[in-house]
Amino acid sequence: MVTPSLTSLPGPPPGKTGWPWTDGSPPIPDALPDGRPWPRICIVTPSYNQAAFLEETLRSVLLQGYPALDYIVMDGGSEDGSLEILRKYEPWLSRLRVGPDEGHAAAIAEGFEKSTAGIMAWLNSDDRYEPGTLERIASYFARHPQVVFVTSNINDMDAESRIFTESEYRFIASPCRTLTANLGWHNWPQPGSFWRRWAYEACGGMDSSFRFCMDRDLFLRITALGPARRLKGPPTASFRYHDESKTTTMQSVREEDNLLIIGRYSNPLLVRMRLALKVWREFWLIPARLRRRLYLSYGWEL
Repeated sequence: MVTPSLTSLPGPPPGKTGWPWTDGSPPIPDALPDGRPWPRICIVTPSYNQAAFLEETLRSVLLQGYPALDYIVMDGGSEDGSLEILRKYEPWLSRLRVGPDEGHAAAIAEGFEKSTAGIMAWLNSDDRYEPGTLERIASYFARHPQVVFVTSNINDMDAESRIFTESEYRFIASPCRTLTANLGWHNWPQPGSFWRRWAYEACGGMDSSFRFCMDRDLFLRITALGPARRLKGPPTASFRYHDESKTTTMQSVREEDNLLIIGRYSNPLLVRMRLALKVWREFWLIPARLRRRLYLSYGWEL
């Protein structure tokens, strides 16, 4: 894949400025600080009828300037102008698949199969990465070889890409598999999460039976294999709320999937101690709430 620049990509639509339209990521050094080459990262974008947001997603990945990137887009046969956008950016994609698929999770899994990169993630076609994200993620994994899963702060934004500066996910807690498995509390946002390929393959990969909580199911299985950590610092991604998003339209499915996950991964004894788990969660959230106060008072991103 050719690493594009602002000048080599198609120009932005009229009126679009800032990241990722007229601003790019800071330049990336030729190698890691210890001289090793950058680890290869695979990003998969599943796409279906999200033309209003798709170009922003594509540019936010391509303009990372990351030199060892496999960027794979899986479009399920969009009919809203998405294909015209994808063809425009196809020269800079590692792979583009267009046509019917077996659903969201299946499309992501198929995309992952087309890469051998050691670090993996997916970015939905209505979300975006923030500048410098892939460099930060690659550097963290290189410094912490024992870690199998990294999650990070993210922004919430609206359909016009306006950021909600006090959103919950801007101040996430460190991952806690026990609380997620037994309480259903999910504090590792999917757009800001990355993991190692060997762990993805060892845990069995995506479960295509899930329509909403496929991320939580996958993350619980990956983090059973090794340490999970939070990447410190500013948000790595922005999650978009809009009228057609799954978060808006599939609440009942989300609740069904959540109950299935608790039934699959919980400890029967701990599930019966729900009040104790909620108290534990309040203590677990103290550092995140402190970070929120420091950010709002002093602008510190911790």
